[in-house]
Amino acid sequence: MNYLAHLHLATLADSSLLGNLMADYVRGNPRNDWPDAVAEGILLHRRIDAMTDALPEVRAAKAFFRDETRRVSPITLDVIWDHFLSLHWDRLHPDRSLSEFLTLAEDEITPQLPGTPERFQQLNRYLWRERWMEKYADPAWLERVLNGMASSRPRLAALAPSYYDFTDNYQTFSHFFWQLYPRMMELALQKAL
Repeated sequence: MNYLAHLHLATLADSSLLGNLMADYVRGNPRNDWPDAVAEGILLHRRIDAMTDALPEVRAAKAFFRDETRRVSPITLDVIWDHFLSLHWDRLHPDRSLSEFLTLAEDEITPQLPGTPERFQQLNRYLWRERWMEKYADPAWLERVLNGMASSRPRLAALAPSYYDFTDNYQTFSHFFWQLYPRMMELALQKAL
C-alpha cells in the first residue's frame, strides 16, 4: 500500500494519520521518539506492509512482472493499489469525496510536521500542493511517479519499465485489487490489522 491506502486504512482503524504517512521515514522502535498515538500509527503502517506483502493475491500479482522488474514489483504494486483506490474512491468510500478526505488529512497532518524528518517534510511540500493522491487515478500519472522514484535512486532504476508491466496487465491487477483491498478495509474497521 502507498500513501493513499495507508491514510485510508488508518482512518478506518482510527489510527494516527501522521504516523501512518510518516512510517517509511522512521527507523527503529518509534516508541522511543514519538508520542504513543503516532508510534502506534507507524507500527500499524508496518503491520499493513507486512500483511500485504504476504497476501496470496500480492504474491500472484508479482508473477505478472518481467524478470528485469520483478525485484521492484512490491514497490510498483504499492503504487498500483493506490491507483485503483483513487480511481474507485467513490465506490469504496461513498460518504466523502477523495478531495474532501485529502483536505481533512492534510489539515490534520500539516500542523504536526515540525519535528518530523526533513525528507518527510519535503514530501509533504509536494504531496498536498500538487494533489498527488488524486492524480493516482490517472494511469499516466503512475508513469511519472515510477520514473521519479527510478531516477532518485540507481538501485530502483527498474521501476521505470515496471510501468509497462502495470499497463500490460491492467485488468489482472484490477482483479487482484478487488480481491484484497475490501478485505483490508474490513480488517481496519475491525481493528484487526
